[in-house]
Amino acid sequence: MANPRGSAVEEINQADALTVSEFGTPLSAEAKSTAVSAGSGMGFRHTVREVMRMRMAKFAAIVLFATVIAAVFAPWLAPYDPTKSKPWDSLQAPSSKYWLGADRLGRDQLSRLIYGARISLIIGVAGVSMAVVMGVLIGVTAGWYGRFWDEVLMRFMDGLSAFPNLLLALALVAITGAAVYNIILVVGIVGTPWVARVIRSQVLSVREREFIMAVTGMGAPPWRIMLRHLIPNCMAPVIVQASLAVAGAILLEAGLSFLGVGVKPPTPTWGGMLRGAFETMDQAPWLTFSPGLAIFLVVLSFNFLGDALRDVLDPKLKGSRL
Repeated sequence: MANPRGSAVEEINQADALTVSEFGTPLSAEAKSTAVSAGSGMGFRHTVREVMRMRMAKFAAIVLFATVIAAVFAPWLAPYDPTKSKPWDSLQAPSSKYWLGADRLGRDQLSRLIYGARISLIIGVAGVSMAVVMGVLIGVTAGWYGRFWDEVLMRFMDGLSAFPNLLLALALVAITGAAVYNIILVVGIVGTPWVARVIRSQVLSVREREFIMAVTGMGAPPWRIMLRHLIPNCMAPVIVQASLAVAGAILLEAGLSFLGVGVKPPTPTWGGMLRGAFETMDQAPWLTFSPGLAIFLVVLSFNFLGDALRDVLDPKLKGSRL
């Protein structure tokens, strides 16, 4: 008969050995794999497989893949120069020459749609990435240090959140200008408060856990604790919200361009195309269809992708598949 006390002692020794190895002696390949699996819960490839099991996520992946391909290979896919005016082809209906028609200046609508995907994706992804970086820095600082830093930083975030996103974006564009990089900066600033709030709430919870207390007691500096332990354990909800925020950023850029304060012509943007189509709707109503459908599909796809990531990364929602 096995000695239960001996088994318990053996388990404790194994746990101690793993703990010592984690902070000191290098782990073996098998132990490292076990530790990583236990710590992260699921790897990147496993997450992708789980997401791809959902029907709506597959649809989103197809749409976003096609959009990325169009943006990357725009010079080879676009049949015409998207900025070259041909007044003699003004407001041409869809035909074998212009598959989606031509706008008021005779520019090919399909070429402008393909090049417009570049602007929308660059502004959406880069703007949200900037918001995540700034929000993580602010949220981790506020959550870890608390007191003075928490009050100052989070009250500033509350002040930014008090403005509607579009109104704040209009004010910032008026200050910075309407270049692409400025629009990215505006999207980043507008999106920073929600990231800071999410990260701060996660940090307040994670910093009370035993492994954080252990590395703090071992004398690890705050910057190491933040980079190696706090941030990696707080990023799951941010990743989900970021995928949803890209859709909002694309809509924000389209709204600014539609109002005439976004990226300036002749740079093709989906919002700018909608603005031009709106001005000639009575003469060429077909011009509103392609940019409107592109915005709708891409925004919907990012929303589907965010919902799928949420269902996979949140254990409470496991089993609910779209």
